[in-house]
Amino acid sequence: PTAFEMKKKNEKFANDARAGKKPTKLSHQDRLAKRSPISLWALGIVLFVVVGGVVFELVRIIFL
Repeated sequence: PTAFEMKKKNEKFANDARAGKKPTKLSHQDRLAKRSPISLWALGIVLFVVVGGVVFELVRIIFL
């Protein structure tokens, strides 16, 4: 793109941002704010323990 095209795109982006439209890419701080406080592997372990416990109890009740 030429310098003129880039200037037009930058102006459009700035005007959209001022008008309240969301920018196309989130800032690093915004991405960190949207992150889950618990990591994916920790969530998997918690789900494994809870679901595994429920399955174990059902097996114990049905077969014993």
